[in-house]
Amino acid sequence: MTYKDSAILAKADSDQIEAQTREIVRRIKDGDQRAFSEIVRLYRNQVAALAYRVVNDYDDAADIVQDVFVKTSQNIWRYDENKKFYTWLYRITLNASIDYLRKHKRHQHEPIDDVRERTDSRVDTPDAVYRKEQLNHHLSEAIASLTGKQRSAFILRDVDGCHIKHVSDIMNMPEATVRWYLYRARQTVRKELLERCPQLLLAIGLK
Repeated sequence: MTYKDSAILAKADSDQIEAQTREIVRRIKDGDQRAFSEIVRLYRNQVAALAYRVVNDYDDAADIVQDVFVKTSQNIWRYDENKKFYTWLYRITLNASIDYLRKHKRHQHEPIDDVRERTDSRVDTPDAVYRKEQLNHHLSEAIASLTGKQRSAFILRDVDGCHIKHVSDIMNMPEATVRWYLYRARQTVRKELLERCPQLLLAIGLK
């Protein structure tokens, strides 16, 4: 199977889930409150994954997941069925995660799972693994120093790999504004990494 074939299948699956979700939402709006459990089943993993990306703590992410689905249940009547449900839910999750960080005023430094491809492509010798762990640690700290909107843009685009248009939809702002926040975030992250671990970046060829 080619990459193009995989992308077509992934889009088909996504479209099918969206269609299924719209039908579930209609049932909920018609008074079938038990149908909301199907929303949770369809999207729990995606919500949990995004929350963890932001707060870097599994327990905190679990709390955020509960909060997200409570808010979704309370506000589902506001959902515009002409738009993608996942984009709407993604925005709720992102905002809830950022609010959680603000409320608790603390940053976690658990490793970020996907380090840059150039580090992943190297042989996993003990030294390379150690350098990768160190880079993850410093990257987490650098991301923690970003403002809420910068962090959102950076995580969605550079960590999760979302297309800029999707990021724009999720953050509910023009693409040009997203690019500005992303530019500032990348500047900050690069500056932080250069200050924290210049020799490490040089050693793995990222400086």
